[in-house]
Amino acid sequence: MATAPEAAVPADAAEVPEKKKRGLPLWLTITLAGVLICAAAGGGFLLMHAKATGKTQAKAVHPPSGPPHYLPLKPFVVNFQGSQQARYLQVALQVMSRDPKTLTLIEQNDPVVRNNLLLLLGSQQATVLATEAGKQQLRAAVLAAIRKIVAGAGGDPNNVAAIYFTSFVMQ
Repeated sequence: MATAPEAAVPADAAEVPEKKKRGLPLWLTITLAGVLICAAAGGGFLLMHAKATGKTQAKAVHPPSGPPHYLPLKPFVVNFQGSQQARYLQVALQVMSRDPKTLTLIEQNDPVVRNNLLLLLGSQQATVLATEAGKQQLRAAVLAAIRKIVAGAGGDPNNVAAIYFTSFVMQ
């Protein structure tokens, strides 16, 4: 009798293969691989772009070395519109550069420098120039105007390091 139950079990039952457990479906694996490739390509692009931008910024940040040289400009006297009446502004300033050739270039273009600065100074408002922030804005505008003239004359505008007011009188 014991042989009957053993006979009921098929002989190939012991050889039934177990189901293989798969990790991820094929479509999900392909999708994840595509996303990883795109992310790596995008990261590589951004890294290369950041390195290139860093190199150009690094060149602009390092000014020429050496002692500072100053070029005093003749004083400017302009009239500008006040709140009720015409007002006068007298400004003396100096240009600072570490490159003497840049200062020579500014001297050679003195008529252009004086013209552009007279127009700039004459367009100012008395109420704005009465504040410290207004004077700093004017200083930045004068620096930009001189750098533009230097660039137009074939020089390097970044060699013009700063502008300093040595006299500032409003009346």
